[in-house]
Amino acid sequence: MASDTPTTLSVVIPVHNEADYLPGALAELFEEIAGVPASITVLVVENGSTDGTAEVVREAFGRYPGLALIKLPTADYGAAMREGFLSTDGEWVVNFDIDYFSGDFLRSVLAIGDDADLVLASKRVEGADDRRGHVRRFATWTFNQVLRFVLSSGVSDTHGMKAIRRDVVDRIAPEVVSTQDLFDTELVVRAERAGYRVAEVPAVVEEKRETKSSLAKRVPRTLKGVWRIRKSLRA
Repeated sequence: MASDTPTTLSVVIPVHNEADYLPGALAELFEEIAGVPASITVLVVENGSTDGTAEVVREAFGRYPGLALIKLPTADYGAAMREGFLSTDGEWVVNFDIDYFSGDFLRSVLAIGDDADLVLASKRVEGADDRRGHVRRFATWTFNQVLRFVLSSGVSDTHGMKAIRRDVVDRIAPEVVSTQDLFDTELVVRAERAGYRVAEVPAVVEEKRETKSSLAKRVPRTLKGVWRIRKSLRA
C-alpha cells in the first residue's frame, strides 16, 4: 500500500558570484518546481563569493519557503556540492545548477522510485535534446569516452542534474576525494562500482547564458582530476 507521505527531495545548488542572476533564477526555479508532488527544500551553497550573493539569498527567504543557505569561504564548486549533499536530509538529494534545473526531471525521479539508487539527467541518451553548440557537445562526448576508458564507467553523462538516494550519499560521499569539477563524477563512478542501480533519463539542455568557466582551462584540470580518481580507486 502506497504511503500518503510525500517523498522528500533536497535540492542542492552551488553558487559563486551570482548576486545579479539569482533574483530571476530563484523565481523561475520555484515556479518550475511548484507543481512537483513532493516535499522539496532548496539549499543554496554559496562558496567564496565577493558580490553579496549570500545576502541576496537571505533576502529571498520570506518569498520562498523551503529555501536555505550555507555560506563557505572558498570558491570550490565540488566542495560546495559535497557540503550541501552531506547537510541535507531528504530521501533523495538532487543537484541542480542555478541556470540548469527541471521540474520534469524531479517527476522522473519520483516515477522511477524504488527502481534506482541514482538518477542521472543525460544529454546523450536516446530522447535527449542537447541544444548547446558543437564544441560543448563534443567536449561532453570526449569526457564520457575518457571516463569509459580510464574509469570503466558505464553511464553516458555524469555532469548535470542528478538525484541520489540518501543512503548512497551517506555511504559514498565521504569517500570522494575530488572537488572542483569532478566531485559528482567521482561520486557516480564510486556508486557504480559499489553496485548501486543507476538510471539515466533524457535531458533537454539549452544554455540560458554564456558559460562562466573557460573550457580551455577546465580540460587540463579535468584530465588531471580523472587520473587522480583512477589512482584513488586503485588505492
